[in-house]
Amino acid sequence: MRPAERTGRLGVGIIGAGRVGPVIGAALAGAGHAIVGVAAISAESRERADAMLPGVPILTIPELVERSELVVLAVPSAELGSLIAGLAETGTWQMGQLVLHTAPEFGAEVFAPARSAGVIPLAVHPAMAFTGTSVDLARLAGTYFAVTAPTPVLPIAQALVVEMGGEPVVVAESDRAAYAEAIETATTFSTAIVDQAAGLLAGIGIERPGRVLAPLMRSSVENALARTGGTVPE
Repeated sequence: MRPAERTGRLGVGIIGAGRVGPVIGAALAGAGHAIVGVAAISAESRERADAMLPGVPILTIPELVERSELVVLAVPSAELGSLIAGLAETGTWQMGQLVLHTAPEFGAEVFAPARSAGVIPLAVHPAMAFTGTSVDLARLAGTYFAVTAPTPVLPIAQALVVEMGGEPVVVAESDRAAYAEAIETATTFSTAIVDQAAGLLAGIGIERPGRVLAPLMRSSVENALARTGGTVPE
């Protein structure tokens, strides 16, 4: 189906059943899109796909791309470029097909090998730490998504984010590396600090240190965000 023939509801294929892909698929399904299949290899990823996308068939990547109007590439960043190029070399991409990746450090240029096939490139990264469970669906509401796409199709990426309950923030192609560094810094340091503090409390015999730290960490982070113009929950 060509873009001009679309009714607004898309057949969506999910490549990657890690923590992100099935959640994005479930969010799009909740917005009324049809999930036509998911590509999952390991037993763990298949179980996750079945839990988040019950009844959705497991397909090979070529089958999934053939059947989808929107393909979501939720794969590790290190695998993204070779996956896009490999599908271009085999002539798998389709003219007018929307293709969205979730890698923080890449914009639309990573789709260069597939542009000659006529794909519509969208880079959409949710700034959220995923668990890969239904808990994430509620957390998507109000989450900011970094969006990068060619100007004519930028509204498509923004609309998909809004449908998932998120807030789109446009990030220029040249700024994706800095954006990714900011995301990595926030994630890594917050995890390391919590782990270190919990270890110290456990070492002095405090049981369930996470419960002790939770109010402190939340208030500390909220205060820090307030100083940078962030929104603090009431």
